[in-house]
Amino acid sequence: MQKQSHRHLKPEKSWCVIIALVGLIGGVLFLSMFVKTWSSNWILCSNSNNKVPKYDGKKGNLELDAILHYATSRVIPQQNIDEIRISFDVLKNRTPCNFLVFGLGHDSQMWASFNSGGNTLFLEEDPKWVETILKDGPFLHAETVKYRTMLSEADELVEHYRKEPDCSTKKSFLRGNHGCKLALDMLPDEVYDKEWDVIMIDAPRGYFAEAPGRMAAIYSAAVMARNRKGKGVTHVFLHDVDRKVEKIYAELFLCRKYLVNGVARLWHFEIPPPSNVANNFC
Repeated sequence: MQKQSHRHLKPEKSWCVIIALVGLIGGVLFLSMFVKTWSSNWILCSNSNNKVPKYDGKKGNLELDAILHYATSRVIPQQNIDEIRISFDVLKNRTPCNFLVFGLGHDSQMWASFNSGGNTLFLEEDPKWVETILKDGPFLHAETVKYRTMLSEADELVEHYRKEPDCSTKKSFLRGNHGCKLALDMLPDEVYDKEWDVIMIDAPRGYFAEAPGRMAAIYSAAVMARNRKGKGVTHVFLHDVDRKVEKIYAELFLCRKYLVNGVARLWHFEIPPPSNVANNFC
């Protein structure tokens, strides 16, 4: 979900993938229009004195802009169609929902369109990349995040987690948690104030020693899921699980027992509410 020089997009992929993406987004648009039409007709029939709200065409712009973007672009998302469909199948049943995405890129319009009417927030490490992406998608909601970890520290951060009381599940908090290096302690208030139904982890960069790595994103997603007060599970998607660090941290904090699906380089976890989880993360 980040800039091409980082790790992401593959410009010359098969047009079949682009067509499939446009089809997925088009399906979302068709269903949303059908639901709106059915809802309006039901209101009209149930009470002829009620005024049917005017359809605001702007509400459909998110899906339409996404279709136009992918139909006219040779640059496509990093995830393949099978990986995308796993998240799509969850989002179409949860939309509108609170959807938190670690990463911003040419696939962001797609993710936002899958959650039409919901709240989708993108967290990105590179302010210049945020500016680049928002030029094509000014309607996207994105915030810049500073990470205090490096990929080269991944092993020692596991030991830090085991020794640092502020990292333990007994405390399990993020905002202002300066003691636990894995806690994302300086995120925008919106991240802390909302409960996230779906979390996608496809950033930050994690393929060279000085990169932030995804250790803190994975730990923090686990904390958010465990602190959920609402009903239902938290869906967490982690990409690039073929890499050592992503796999180790997923098994440490997101847990094999909550892994419900996976294809290629994507894993899907369903983390239950706090009353149904043990004192340890896994």
